[in-house]
Amino acid sequence: MNILISGASIAGPALAYWLDRYGYSVTVVEKTPELRLGGQAVDFKGATHRTVLTKMGILDDVLRRQTGGRDQTIVDADDKPLAVIPGEFTGGEIEIGRGDLSELLYERTKGSCDYRFGDSITSLTETANGVHVTFANSPAETFDLVVGADGIHSNVRRLAFGPEPDYVTHLGYYYCLADLGETGAEAKMYNEPGRMAAVGGPKARAFFVFASPQLDYDRYDTEQQKKLVVDAYQNGGWRLPELVDKIPAAKELYLDSISRSAVDHYSRGRVVLLGDAAYGNTLGGFGTGLAVVGAYVLAGELHAAHGDHRVAFQRYEDVFRTYAKVSERGNAGPFLAPPTRLRIKLRDWTFKSRFLLGLLLKMTDKFANEIELPEYPER
Repeated sequence: MNILISGASIAGPALAYWLDRYGYSVTVVEKTPELRLGGQAVDFKGATHRTVLTKMGILDDVLRRQTGGRDQTIVDADDKPLAVIPGEFTGGEIEIGRGDLSELLYERTKGSCDYRFGDSITSLTETANGVHVTFANSPAETFDLVVGADGIHSNVRRLAFGPEPDYVTHLGYYYCLADLGETGAEAKMYNEPGRMAAVGGPKARAFFVFASPQLDYDRYDTEQQKKLVVDAYQNGGWRLPELVDKIPAAKELYLDSISRSAVDHYSRGRVVLLGDAAYGNTLGGFGTGLAVVGAYVLAGELHAAHGDHRVAFQRYEDVFRTYAKVSERGNAGPFLAPPTRLRIKLRDWTFKSRFLLGLLLKMTDKFANEIELPEYPER
């Protein structure tokens, strides 16, 4: 079978690994001109994630590249410490740079899978025997199956299921990752009602979260995004004026909403969704685990069903739907950038109380392991 995957971040290459291992012919199409490195740190939690990484044979490589959890100090406007967020909370059990993980998966698959960078799908037409696909920069082809592993703004979901607003709900916050150059060696986080700024932390050199109604902007216009962030952080305390002044010259900047994607069914005919395209992205720390475990289940079910996509896609949904509900439970926005000073104090108190912090860690561990992983036959 010939399978097309849209998206070469994490979910796409993880699925490509398993499909190639089971003997499928895999093509991965990615809009960016080359593999996108950089980005925030991502993490894995607990036995389920470790098991899948071990089955993929990449656990040792991930451990070698891990960044290591790092404590982060919450400070007030005078830079006085208020509480400490432990590295085990922000970084899970294993933390690794998003770009490092993406590169690792790409290196494992580029020799046997066809990667096409700088291209995108423009139409999907299902036929009796496959899906006829047209591309922006390549000749049209027909594939047996198409997988949308292209994030919360999924192009495949739009083409096969319908407009993004039908499946993506804005949760009232935006987040921004930026490379502002040197911002200091210490990992610190500062809050004002409805906005947060962090420097030197575990996720990025500079990390911003702010409350906002849904904004209308071009996701590919970095200069426009910079202006939105600058406007959101005017007249702030602590180091906000200094950080705001650095944003226009930022080497890298990524802005997106904290939103939730949800579909009634993960598949439609010969098209299926994986990762944030189907279940994400609330910035709750589960997206990478869901993508990697989801890739294992989807590929395994296709292999177990001998390529019968109707059986495999239904089994994938039956096995995975409950596990993926963690993406429906959270919204990191109000936790990272509480809307009132009282809520900020209550959030800080969570990290001062060993009991409350322990409950939070147990809860995240439970969510990360709330699935009975099927065993699939080897090829």
